[in-house]
Amino acid sequence: MDKKFDDLLNSVFGTKKTLEKMEKEHKKSGDLVSELEQMSKQMDQLIKENSRQMMKNTSKQMDKLQKNLKEDMLEETPKEIDFSDLEIKLKEIMIGQDRFIHQLVIAFKRAKVAGNRIGKIKNNILVLGKQGTGKQLVLDKSNELLYLLGEVKSKNLHIMDLSLYPSQGEEKLFLQDLFALLSKSDSILVFLNFEQCFTGYLSMITQLLKTGKITLNKRYILNNHQLVESTNVLSSDSIGSLEANQQYLVFVSDQSLSQLTAKLGTKFIQLFGDICETNAFSEEEVVEITAQQQAAFIQRCLNQLQIDVNVDPKLENTVLKKYDSQQGIESIQYQYDKLYQGLVELKLQETRSIEKVTIQSDMSVLVDEIVYPLDHLLPNQSNLELQQVIDELDTIIGLKEIKEYILSLKDHYEIMKLREQSGFKTSDISKHMIFTGNPGTGKTTIARIVSRYLKAIGILESGQLVEVSRGDLVGRYVGHTAPLTKQVVESALGGVLFIDEAYSLYRGKEDSFGLEAIDTLVKCMEDYREQLIVILAGYTKEMSEFLEANSGLKSRFPNIIEFPDYTAQELLDITLNIATSKDYQIDEECLLPLLNYYEEKQKTDSQRSGNGRMARNLIEQAMINQAKRLIVEKEAPINQLKLSDFDFVK
Repeated sequence: MDKKFDDLLNSVFGTKKTLEKMEKEHKKSGDLVSELEQMSKQMDQLIKENSRQMMKNTSKQMDKLQKNLKEDMLEETPKEIDFSDLEIKLKEIMIGQDRFIHQLVIAFKRAKVAGNRIGKIKNNILVLGKQGTGKQLVLDKSNELLYLLGEVKSKNLHIMDLSLYPSQGEEKLFLQDLFALLSKSDSILVFLNFEQCFTGYLSMITQLLKTGKITLNKRYILNNHQLVESTNVLSSDSIGSLEANQQYLVFVSDQSLSQLTAKLGTKFIQLFGDICETNAFSEEEVVEITAQQQAAFIQRCLNQLQIDVNVDPKLENTVLKKYDSQQGIESIQYQYDKLYQGLVELKLQETRSIEKVTIQSDMSVLVDEIVYPLDHLLPNQSNLELQQVIDELDTIIGLKEIKEYILSLKDHYEIMKLREQSGFKTSDISKHMIFTGNPGTGKTTIARIVSRYLKAIGILESGQLVEVSRGDLVGRYVGHTAPLTKQVVESALGGVLFIDEAYSLYRGKEDSFGLEAIDTLVKCMEDYREQLIVILAGYTKEMSEFLEANSGLKSRFPNIIEFPDYTAQELLDITLNIATSKDYQIDEECLLPLLNYYEEKQKTDSQRSGNGRMARNLIEQAMINQAKRLIVEKEAPINQLKLSDFDFVK
């Protein structure tokens, strides 16, 4: 038809030209005009027919386009989540927790089947199990997979540690953090250590679990996206409640269900739609997990460091011997993380290209017949750090027997490592200590050095010193002491917990709070025996009475170290050291009078005078007196302390 249409147009245009010519010739033929009119009518008819056909074609094209759009939209619509695949993938990631994973998948699936548990809460889930049994790993991977499937909007878990709010004084911070957490819609919210938070905040959490929201007893408004208390009672944009927003609320605890029920009650436990609990790993599962971690370590080295790692077949056995049931799989991961960091250091420090290594059974690294001990590769475990601690110990005046005892710990530790490598049984000695003696005899100073020394020789993981007293361990109301004490203990894991004036924890049989703190401490020492060293300090007599407060207390502290009072000569040496450290010199005329002064003070009051604090106080006062003197004696040496600067000279 298109061809006919074109031919007709050409014919028309040709005829028009002819007509024009004929008109110029005074219209010589009238018949030609009639023919032209007839052809014009035919052209109009063809135009109409062609237009109708074009409309039909356009309509068909539109129908086809709409059909394609509908198909595209259907393809973009999220498919129904296959929770069976979710469970399979999680079981591939986490060995030995099939029952727990099955329970957790059902907990996430429940809202899809039965609808939200209450209000805008999809489900309340309680996750239980000991540390290191994979709870956090499974939750992390569950969130990642649910995000890919479109069930949650956030790539990561949103976590709130409720142990950070132990008292009523953190209310504003607690509400601000909880408000920020609940603003994460369509996500998984994880609450840790909920049994350790202030009871008032736990009541709010209980209300959230029951009703899906928390009614606030004060007016709040939003300021820079933060919840702040409002002083304007007429404010129209005030916030009266905090509400969930299409979320899963997951509460995680290391305690068992029976322990939580005894502490928080049955009614609290009944608020959860699902309770999922991990189990301890069997020996076979630990072996399988170790093999999995080792394979992941080898792949990580190849991908990130471009190092082809070959391992001695006995390496797995070495790592398995370091498995700690209290830490679980984390203790295995820690060993392979150390190996990875060692290879990182090797690659950074070596100028030659490192492409292939062998990890030997003792975790040393073999490269082209050169052996690199792992401890030498890791900067935090170098001999330099150990030597620095020993040098600092040498600078301390006196305490000869105490120094010898501390240094002997290294010998015992090295012998035990040799026995272990040779296949012999090893016996660990208790490293908990009691420091007794008068104030100012160096107990706290030695405790700090002990923590760093034990870290340097590999007994402790991190080597921090957490120094506390009764007020840090004993709560202010019933039920507060045990979680408070446990929280303090956990902050010291990998280091030393130093309790000064420890005897103050026990004020007699009527002191129930103090006894609860002691009982909790004893239990934690057993639970974390491989991760913690506890040092108690106090007066000799009072500490002896304190050890009778708990039947298991004394047996856990076999190392009782008496800190003697300093001699007069030692106090003089301490005085000189303090002055030097402050960039002062003590005039020689002061030495004999200072020695006589210390001897006299010890005769009259050895309990308070035979310590380093007296020497420090004496020097600081002399510095003040010297400053006054220099106002008058303008030409006198600015860094010299003279006899007249000391207060004992009258």
